[in-house]
Amino acid sequence: MKEESKKSEQYQDQVEGRNSVLELLESKKDINKIYVTRGEKHGSINKIIAIAKERKIVIVEKDKRQMQEMAQTEKFQGIIAIVPPFDYCEIEDILENAKNRNEDPFVLILDGIEDTHNLGSIIRTAETAGIHGIIIPKRRAAGVNSTVSKVSAGAVEHMKIARVNNISDSIRKLKETGLWICGTDINTKKYYYDQDLTGPLGIVIGNEGQGISEKVRKNCDFLVKIPMKGKIGSLNASVSTGIVVYEALRQREVL
Repeated sequence: MKEESKKSEQYQDQVEGRNSVLELLESKKDINKIYVTRGEKHGSINKIIAIAKERKIVIVEKDKRQMQEMAQTEKFQGIIAIVPPFDYCEIEDILENAKNRNEDPFVLILDGIEDTHNLGSIIRTAETAGIHGIIIPKRRAAGVNSTVSKVSAGAVEHMKIARVNNISDSIRKLKETGLWICGTDINTKKYYYDQDLTGPLGIVIGNEGQGISEKVRKNCDFLVKIPMKGKIGSLNASVSTGIVVYEALRQREVL
């Protein structure tokens, strides 16, 4: 029985911080258990406890030292929720989401984002910009975990994310359904604000250090870049995402 218990814990994750746990509760997703620092019953903690009791979620109090040992981030704010692994979707679910919202598909494709903080920031930006879903690779890339959830400020609970074996194959599948694929590449000539980013669209953001791979680049319909005037020749991946995604949103809102 002990061995079975250990195995089940390995397939769990945790969400930390008040805003993230509150977003998780309000999303109605499954929560196995919530841990609260003993004596921390003020402010938003009270709201979290009230909702958790209403949903009949087990609440466990632990002392501060025990909570610090359990926490995976420094700013867990006295609360940790234990959850099942993130429920990834299929590409078809992302396209269906766009259809249900009566909008042209607006998809973000991440080609090897390795930093969980970057992934969390990108998910937060994508959710606020109305992206219908995000596609990430299974190998050599960050997946959704407690750090990603924390950095996304709970946005991960409202975002459809597909985890695929091959990004190039996924791009081909999107193109077959009518999407145009825009790659971001510092070596191209066209600036992002000079490109038509309306209609069914997938935007590819590359790895933090190497950008998009050559194979993925060849599968893009067009490439854009962000102007660089300083001595540092690149931007953080999450910042680049925000710039290009919000230009696409601006163009779509104008129509």
